Amino acid sequence: MAILTNSGRIAMAMSVKSQPIHMAWGSGDAAWDTTPTPESIDSTALLNEIGRRTATYVQYCVPDEAGEIIVPTGRFRESLTPSKHLYMRFAFDFTDAPSSVIRELAVFVGTLVAGGLPPGQMYFEPGQVTNPGTLLVIEHIEKFQRSASVRQTFEFVVTF
Repeated sequence: MAILTNSGRIAMAMSVKSQPIHMAWGSGDAAWDTTPTPESIDSTALLNEIGRRTATYVQYCVPDEAGEIIVPTGRFRESLTPSKHLYMRFAFDFTDAPSSVIRELAVFVGTLVAGGLPPGQMYFEPGQVTNPGTLLVIEHIEKFQRSASVRQTFEFVVTF
């Protein structure tokens, strides 16, 4: 039986890191507030996307009990050497969907946005996305109300 090797996993992480990476957020379904619904491995999109932001930072990382990267799956430290773990940080701006209710998050790779947008634009509403790319990870979260006085930051470590 064939297996996916660690070097193959590193190659997958390198491939993902080389593509545009965005985090999308959405309002999901209000019914989730009382009856949480698990994420589906077959998901390809958010239920109700509000917008998406280009990754602020992407770097390889490795498990480390004393590492400064802390996520629900453990602690990691950055690595300049490619690894099978990819750390991604997304820092949304104060003005990104400032009054929206958020219930779902997803990371996409390979997103394409419309031409003619301002140089350096990092946040995109659905109408500005010409190809959403490939959904890499999805998470339903406890709802929160966006505020223009808060800059949300999200961190993920994806292990291949």
